[in-house]
Amino acid sequence: MAHRLFEGKAHAASYWKYRVSPSDQLIQHVITFVEKQKGGPLLLAVDVGCGSGQGTVLLAKHFASVVGTDVSPAQLEVALQRAREPNVTYRQCVAEELPFADSSVDLITAMSAYHWFDRRRFLDEAHRVLKPHGCLALLNYTLDMELDYPGCCPQSLNQVCKEFYEALRPYRSPHLGPNSIDLYREAYNSIPYADKEWRENVWVKTPMPLCGFMGFVESFSSYQALVREDPQKAEKLSQDICQRLMSIMKVTSAETQVVVGVKYFYLLASKDGPRDI
Repeated sequence: MAHRLFEGKAHAASYWKYRVSPSDQLIQHVITFVEKQKGGPLLLAVDVGCGSGQGTVLLAKHFASVVGTDVSPAQLEVALQRAREPNVTYRQCVAEELPFADSSVDLITAMSAYHWFDRRRFLDEAHRVLKPHGCLALLNYTLDMELDYPGCCPQSLNQVCKEFYEALRPYRSPHLGPNSIDLYREAYNSIPYADKEWRENVWVKTPMPLCGFMGFVESFSSYQALVREDPQKAEKLSQDICQRLMSIMKVTSAETQVVVGVKYFYLLASKDGPRDI
């Protein structure tokens, strides 16, 4: 969860700069599901574990009011500095104790955050605050990220990327298990609602400088764990990977633009109950 990794203002801002957000098309899949299930006006969405608010603001045009929540004051400060939409606000709280009344929320989202929660308590809390036929959307991405650069062999680039991810695997938090997608599948199977949807292999491609991709991977909890254990080792790993990628690309600047492909998966679920009129 972003907001537990970066407590300092500089780290929070750095994470926002390099984060890959769900695409508008992916958000539209969520909204279509909500509209199908709810039937009535979309009044309130709550984005839990919102971090710097990149995903939160994508909901603004679909709801009368959107609230982003996070446990980290530093992340919320970045979100507030970037705030432009008048119907988006932010509140500091833990994911398992949301400051909303029973049956008051149309949509709860957690974008790349659910795996860090006390998952059983969060699902119970989401059930409490959702309206009948309100929806829960849990989104995340896998480590099967791909780089693309014109005129460059993608297999060679992505082999280096895989070696980067593998070097970080020993530092992965035990809380996440060997693969976070399994935690989301477990949630999908455990949620007792009749109307729910599971989807994976949804690619989101984002142009950014190569140094942005490096910063994105360096925002992972596993890399941050390596930094805490051995800062020099972490820096050397990043430098070596970046140099190898630039060598394959035949460029001399880490500011060179690449396209980062991120493979999302998500679950959508609609709380049982009478529909709004």
